[in-house]
Amino acid sequence: MTSIALVTGAGTGIGKAISRALVEAGFSVVLTGRRVELLDAVAAEIGGDTLVHAADIGIESQVDALFVAIVERYGRLDLLVNNAGMSTPAVAIDELDVALWHQVVAVNLTGAFLCTRAAFRQMKAQTPQGGRIINNGSISATTPRPHSAPYASTKHAITGLTKSSALDGRAFNIACGQIDLGNITSDMTTNMSAGVLQANGTYAPEPTIDVALVGKAVADMARLPLEANVLTMTLMATGMPFVGRG
Repeated sequence: MTSIALVTGAGTGIGKAISRALVEAGFSVVLTGRRVELLDAVAAEIGGDTLVHAADIGIESQVDALFVAIVERYGRLDLLVNNAGMSTPAVAIDELDVALWHQVVAVNLTGAFLCTRAAFRQMKAQTPQGGRIINNGSISATTPRPHSAPYASTKHAITGLTKSSALDGRAFNIACGQIDLGNITSDMTTNMSAGVLQANGTYAPEPTIDVALVGKAVADMARLPLEANVLTMTLMATGMPFVGRG
């Protein structure tokens, strides 16, 4: 039986790479995000059995409609990848716009909660019961960068959601884990070779890794039998200045 996966934030970057890797691993993949034209382009590029359904995952009614569409098409859900997220420009906390704070919380935390809640409902009800949830935590889930209060706060909260979901899912054969990512090569990380602000106030270049490695890692987590779970995984460039003091 083909496994069914839902990837949020699937229209670009990490979400696109995860969706591609899951298709290559034999999953049918539901692609969601806010921009249908990006999702359609991803579906055409990665091939396989995909369903495009645009949604703002920070809005409860749109998440509910998304899961109705999944069940109507496939009858079940085996994997949820909570990947959608947004970052902010580096801003000192005393200068942070409250509206921006609420926007980041809605996407990064509330969206992941709403999708997790809907996935639990479906995974508990279906036969055979159970499934897997993988959250994109970021290394900011444990160690923030300077001037990143909204992003770091929501990613720390994702760790709590992961652990709570892993605990609450035990009785229903629902496994929940988290992948914490370092610097991934993208248009947003091109400045890292020139230097990034460190905790001690200096600037230092930081290496990145190819986004395809993220897709491979998530697919590896997803293919485990449900009696096994990767609770947390950190994927980073070997030379990234994350482990040391700064």
